[in-house]
Amino acid sequence: MKIKDKSIKELEIVCADIREEILRVVSKNGGHLSSTLGATELIVAMHKVFDSKKDPFIFDVSHQSYAHKLVTGRWKEFDTLRQFNGLCGYTKPSESNDDYFVAGHSSTSISLGVGAAKAIALKGEEKERIPVVMIGDGSMTAGMVYEALNELGDRKYPMIIILNDNEMSIAKPIGALSRILSSAMASPFYQSFKRTTESFVDNFGEGAHYIAKRMEESLKLITPGLMFEEMGINYIGPVDGHNLSQLIDIMHTARSMKKPVIIHAQTLKGKGYNIAEGQEEKWHGVGPFDLDSGDSSKKSGAKSATQIYTEILLDLAAKNDKIVGATAAMPGGTGLAELLEKYPTRFWDVAIAEQHAVTSMSALAKEGFKPFCTIYSTFLQRGFDQVIHDTCLMDLPVVFALDRAGIVGEDGETHQGAFDISFLRAIPNMTLLAPRDEKSFHQAMAFASEYNHPCSLRYPRGAFIPTDLAESRTFELGKSQLLLSNNSEILFIGYGNGVGRAYETSKFIDKQVSILDLRFVKPLHEEMLLNMAIKHKKWYIFSDSAKMGGVGSAILEFLAKNSILNVKVTSFEYEDAFITHGNTKLVEESLGLLPEQLAKKII
Repeated sequence: MKIKDKSIKELEIVCADIREEILRVVSKNGGHLSSTLGATELIVAMHKVFDSKKDPFIFDVSHQSYAHKLVTGRWKEFDTLRQFNGLCGYTKPSESNDDYFVAGHSSTSISLGVGAAKAIALKGEEKERIPVVMIGDGSMTAGMVYEALNELGDRKYPMIIILNDNEMSIAKPIGALSRILSSAMASPFYQSFKRTTESFVDNFGEGAHYIAKRMEESLKLITPGLMFEEMGINYIGPVDGHNLSQLIDIMHTARSMKKPVIIHAQTLKGKGYNIAEGQEEKWHGVGPFDLDSGDSSKKSGAKSATQIYTEILLDLAAKNDKIVGATAAMPGGTGLAELLEKYPTRFWDVAIAEQHAVTSMSALAKEGFKPFCTIYSTFLQRGFDQVIHDTCLMDLPVVFALDRAGIVGEDGETHQGAFDISFLRAIPNMTLLAPRDEKSFHQAMAFASEYNHPCSLRYPRGAFIPTDLAESRTFELGKSQLLLSNNSEILFIGYGNGVGRAYETSKFIDKQVSILDLRFVKPLHEEMLLNMAIKHKKWYIFSDSAKMGGVGSAILEFLAKNSILNVKVTSFEYEDAFITHGNTKLVEESLGLLPEQLAKKII
C-alpha cells in the first residue's frame, strides 16, 4: 500500500479500512486487539514520514504492529494471521524485510534502537537513515528501557521514540493548558527558537545560561516531559495520537532535529470498536469473538490449569496469611486477578518487571512470608539471574508457578514455554515438580506451600490432558508415582502434562506398557528408577519441554552415574529449534508429537 503520496483525508480512509480489516480477521482468528487498534494512526503517520525499507522500524513487543503488516504488502495474507504457516502475530524479519527485528517480549525496543543508531553512525548513514521506535506505556515499566535511555541521553544519537500512551494518567491533571503548550513545543518555530536561544546564551556566560535554563524548566514543570529532558532526550507531547495531520507534522519536526526525541502520543485502546474502547484488560488479547456483540466464540470446555491454580491459591491464602504473591503485568493471564482483588495488601502486580518480581519476592521470603511468584514460563527467562542470585543463592522458599509451560499455540516462537526445565534444573537449591491433573495440582501446591526451599512447578496453557489411571497420592520430595505396571520392557515416563500424553499414546500401542508419573525432575526418585531399570529396557520420555537439558537429559545423567548401560532412552521432548506459531494441535502434528504419531515411532 502506497502511503507517501496520499492526502490527510485519504490517509484517514486508510486508517478506517485498516481497523475494519483488523477487526474482521481478529474476530475470526483471535489475536491482540485493543492496542493495535489504538496504534493505527501512529503507524500510518510513521509510514508517511519515514521509510521502513531503510529506517529501522522497531516495535516494542510488536503485538500492536498489525497496521504495519497491512501497509507493507501483507493485506492479502492477513487472513492467515496467527494461523499455522500463516502470518506471525509479531514482527518477524523472515516474513518481511519491513520487519526490522523479532519481538514478543517487552521493553527491548529502545536498546535495539540505540544499537541500530550506533551502526548507522559507524556506517556514516545518518543523513539517509534514522531508527524509529514505538513503545507502549506499559513497556516503560521495565528497567531495560531506562538503561537504554540513560546511554541514549548521554550519546545523543538521532532517534525517534514514539511513546504510545494508552493508559497513563500522566497528563490528565494538566488539561487544556498542557495541550496548548505541548503543541507549541512541538512546532518547528519553537524548536528553531530553542536552538537559537541556546547558542545565544552560551555567548553570555553562566549567568545568562542559568536564567534561561530555569525559565525553560519552569515551563516544563507543567508538562510530563521533564524526566526525559533531564536525561538528555528531547520531549514533544503529549499529543493526540489519533490526529494524523498533527502527528505527521510532529514526526517531520522530530526528524529534522537530528537528536534523540520522544514523541508522547496519547491513544485510546480499542479505537474504532466501541465495545473494546477503554482500559479493559480482556480486550488486549482475545480469542475469536462475535463482532456485533463482542461475545467470545470459544466454547467452554474442561477447566484450565490456570483456573485450577487460582482456586487452589485462594484456598491456601485464606488458610495462611503468610502466603503472598506477585505477577508481572499479567494478573488475568496468570489467574492472579482474583487474589489481587481479595488480598490487595498481599498480592501485587509489579508491572512488566520480572526481575523485580523475583527479587522482591525473595526479600519477602527472607522476612518469613511464603511468596508465589506467578509468571509465564517464557517470561521467567527475563528473571534468570535474579532466580540464581537473589533466590537460590540464599536458599529462600519462593514458589515459581509457571503458567503456559509447553506449546502455547498462536503466540509462537517468543512465547513457547519450552526452556524452564533446562535453565532451572542447573541451579543449586532449586526443586522442580509438576502436577499431571487437577487433584495432583492440589497436592503439588500443598507441598510447595510448606516447602522451605526454592521450587518451581509448571503447568500448561488450557486444560491438562486427562488420564484414567491410578488416583494421585500426596506429594513427597523426590518421589514419583507408578501409575500403571505391566510385565513389559516398555516404560513410559511422563512429567506434568506429559503424563497425559503418555497415557494417550499407550492407547495406540498393542503391547502393554508401564507408566510412571515422574512428579519431580529435580531431585529424581532414584530408587524407583533403579527398580524400573531391572525389567524395563526401553524408556520413553514424555514432557512438554526442550530436549536439551530437559527431563530426558536428567534421566540419562542418572543412568550414566549408576553405570546402567542396558536401558535405551528415547525422549519425545522438543528438538533444538524454536517452535512456530499456530493451532497447538497443528504445531504438535508438525513436530510429530501427537499420540498416534508417537505410537508409530515406538512400534
